[in-house]
Amino acid sequence: MVVTLRKVIFVSLVLVGVFVVVAILSISLGTADIGLMKILKGVFAWGTDTVGGWTDTERVIILQIRLPRIILAGIVGASLSVAGVVFQALFRNPLADPYVLGISGGSAVGAILAIILGQGLGRFTIPTASFCGALLTIMLVLGIGRSGYRFHANTLLLAGVVVGSFFSAVIMFLVSITQDERIHSILFWLMGDFSFSKYNEIIIVGPFVLVGVIIIYFYAHPLNLIITGEETAIQLGVEVEKVKRLLLITASLITGVVVSVSGIIGFVGLMVPHMMRMVFGSDHRLLLPASCLFGLSFLVIADTIARTIIAPMELPVGVITAIFGAPFFIYLLRKRGLN
Repeated sequence: MVVTLRKVIFVSLVLVGVFVVVAILSISLGTADIGLMKILKGVFAWGTDTVGGWTDTERVIILQIRLPRIILAGIVGASLSVAGVVFQALFRNPLADPYVLGISGGSAVGAILAIILGQGLGRFTIPTASFCGALLTIMLVLGIGRSGYRFHANTLLLAGVVVGSFFSAVIMFLVSITQDERIHSILFWLMGDFSFSKYNEIIIVGPFVLVGVIIIYFYAHPLNLIITGEETAIQLGVEVEKVKRLLLITASLITGVVVSVSGIIGFVGLMVPHMMRMVFGSDHRLLLPASCLFGLSFLVIADTIARTIIAPMELPVGVITAIFGAPFFIYLLRKRGLN
């Protein structure tokens, strides 16, 4: 499949349109039934004081509760999807996901410690502690997996498994010694939660993710050459180790950033890249933007289901992605085994 700039732009515009439709539908759904037509009237209102007939309560629900949640879910979905593409390519493993280096474990330990010790230090105590845990994990795993200036895929994977297993043991210990209502917050964080999404988090996380995705896309063509063979890539002028190091660090950092505000949401970075690869092929010049933009819609859909399926109660969004992801994972295993 030939990838041209026109095709990349066309596919990107289509997927942006899909996200807009999904976002509008998501805004209209919830415990408070506002209705699609009223949402559309508000969106296309011509600067009226009533904002398309919205009441003050509806305005708060739409603009202060649902909209930031949708935007943050989209950012997280896009980031995890792009990181999944990078890890699957660099490790040449179709089952790799953004958490393959144990980032989720370190991030979870930081967040759980913040929850147990209390949130009195401010609104961003948990995200800050979570990101510090993720950053520490990244440094530890990359340090273990590095040999001089080279990163060995197998060593990195083993390091990620070992570090992740250690942090899993720490998480179980921390959960076992927590007996009060904080256990609910811990479990929701471990399965992903957007119920307290605010614009402040979007303002902080959004630029990091945007810069990271742009950096990764800049190396789409070298990534194509690397997956065909590192020796071939070197002969064609690609500084393979430099590109691998940069992409690993960038993908790990954007994963750590979004996990710090959303919790651990599994399977997104595994499923979305494969879905887009099935539709558009494996050329990263198209695969990366397609995965990024479809990731926006995918996680918004999952979060909408999570908050409406048993309304007025909510499920952690990770429960929904796991319901979709587990059968998909089995499908990939069987497909790989048969091939």
